[in-house]
Order: sequence, then C-alpha cells, then structure tokens
Amino acid sequence: MANTTALKRRITSVKNTKQITKAMELVSASKMRRAQDHAAKSRDFKRMAQDLLNRLSELTDVTKHPLYKQRMVTNRLHILITSDRGLAGAFNSNLFRAFTKELIKDQDLGVKSSVILVGKQGSKFVAKLDGIDVIAAYDSFPETQTANDINPILNEIVSSFLNGSADAVDVTYTDFKSSISQVVQTDRLLPAVFKPSKINKDEEKAIFEPSPDAVLDAVTERFIEVQLNQAFSESQASEQSMRMMAMKSASDNATDLVDDLTLAFNTARQAAITQELAEISGGAEAMK
Repeated sequence: MANTTALKRRITSVKNTKQITKAMELVSASKMRRAQDHAAKSRDFKRMAQDLLNRLSELTDVTKHPLYKQRMVTNRLHILITSDRGLAGAFNSNLFRAFTKELIKDQDLGVKSSVILVGKQGSKFVAKLDGIDVIAAYDSFPETQTANDINPILNEIVSSFLNGSADAVDVTYTDFKSSISQVVQTDRLLPAVFKPSKINKDEEKAIFEPSPDAVLDAVTERFIEVQLNQAFSESQASEQSMRMMAMKSASDNATDLVDDLTLAFNTARQAAITQELAEISGGAEAMK
C-alpha cells in the first residue's frame, strides 16, 4: 500500500507540473507571434535603410566617414544578447558556445576582448570567465524595445569606436528563421559594413538635401541603430519560440510519465489486491 501511495502522490505532482508547463507554452506562443510580427516588420525597415546607403554610395565615398574607417583590430567590443530567464531549451547555451568561440578567436589573435551584456543569463555566464572586460550589463531588457532603450548601448559602442578604445564592434544574437529554426550568428556593427545591392538603374535618382555627405553623417548612426534593433527583435522572437518548444516537450514528457506511473500504480494495486485475496483464502482454509 505504501508503494501505491507514493505512486499516487508522484502522479499528482507530475500532473501539476504539466499544468504549469502547458500554461507557459501558451504564454510563449502568444509572445512569439507578437515578436515574430515585430521582427518581420523591422526587417523591411532595415532593408530600406540599406537601400538608402546604397544610393548614397553612388554620390559620395562612404568609406571616408569615421564610422566606416577600417583599422587593425587590437580591441574588440562584443554585444551578447541573451535572455533574463531560463527554461528556453538550448537558447542560451547556443549563444554561450558561439560567444566562447569568438573569445578564443580573439585570444589566438592577441586581441583584447570587452563585452556589453544584455540579459541576466549572459551576466551569470561571463561572471565565470577571466580576461574579459565587462563594459555594461543590461538586465530586464524590455521585450519590445524602443529607441530610448537602445540609445545607451548605441552611444556606448559609437563613442568606443570613435575614441579608439574599440577597433571593432560585433553583436552575437539568435536569428529567427522560423518557429522551429533559429541560428546563432555574429554580425559586425562597427566599422559599419557597406553591402552593395542591385539598384534599378531605371529608377529616378534620389535628391539628398542639403548634400549627400550631410545626409550620410545623419543616417549612418541611425543605420547602426536599425541593425542593433533588428538583433534584439530577432533574439526576442527566437527566445519565445525556443521556450514554447521546450515547454511543449516538457508537457509531452509529463503526459508520457503520467501514463507510465499510472500503469505502475494499477499494477501495484492489482498485486496488492491479489495478495489480500490470497491471504483471505489462506485464512479461510486454516479455519476449516
């Protein structure tokens, strides 16, 4: 009887856990849809910003801008975007693995590494590492970020690049491909990367006022902001997607575990009943 009692308590415990994971799955699914829509819309804005730079490149030499200046990399500033909470499958562990590879690459090349951390999980991970300078850490970053949320990070990386304390700035994040596919990647933010694309030569040339150089000064930093914003949006969509899948897997495993425990409970109960019947029959025979 003690065995059946323990099994019954464990079945109840697993069922309660399943209710929690199922609720978390539904919440993550709702957040994922919103984050996915936000990431998809901002992709178009990023593409338009890139097209604007493409047009400016036809009228001026963008490589003369200080944010495009290429120099030997002796100091590299990383931006690591992780989550504040766990229970998101391999979301954070994949980021840590990719980030560690970047740090090893810096070490092999004799490059000094520094980092700006976004997310509590990243702060916990980097706290265990040696030889890396933490510039800033942002915990509890908003799920839907605004320009006011991004500006402190943007100002820090731009000033670090312009004053020479960072020769390159890279961001490591998880790119959202689909609800079942997310890829960790590292993108170069500074020096700003110019990616020429095909422009329809039949389209009327845009007119920039007061001049292409003046417009370039104004939009280059905004283009870095767009790239950073896109990284946050993709990361948020990936986090919610992986958390949804992790909670779904946990709920499915809980269902299987309840079935196994129920079978074990029924088997134990049947064995107990059989034993009691045998004892009653034996007692009756002894009284004859």
